[in-house]
Amino acid sequence: MSKIELRLVKEIPHEKYKIQVFLYNAKYMVKIELGQFEQTYKIGELDVNSLDEVENMLTPELLSNALKRFVGMREDWAKAFNEKNKE
Repeated sequence: MSKIELRLVKEIPHEKYKIQVFLYNAKYMVKIELGQFEQTYKIGELDVNSLDEVENMLTPELLSNALKRFVGMREDWAKAFNEKNKE
């Protein structure tokens, strides 16, 4: 049985996020990190024409919405942490 490896194919510079594109199991995986949180988006390798097309999907609107999600994630995590400490 062959081993399928996660392979980093591109790092996309950004002033706020760490953005990496991986190829795994015939899917591009776009990972956006901010601090201790990350979001991953997957798209089939055959659903796009090129890696450039994947990069072009990272529009200002998508990245702005990602920031809103990061804020929500941080709030949810802080709430869970505070609830843990009440026990």
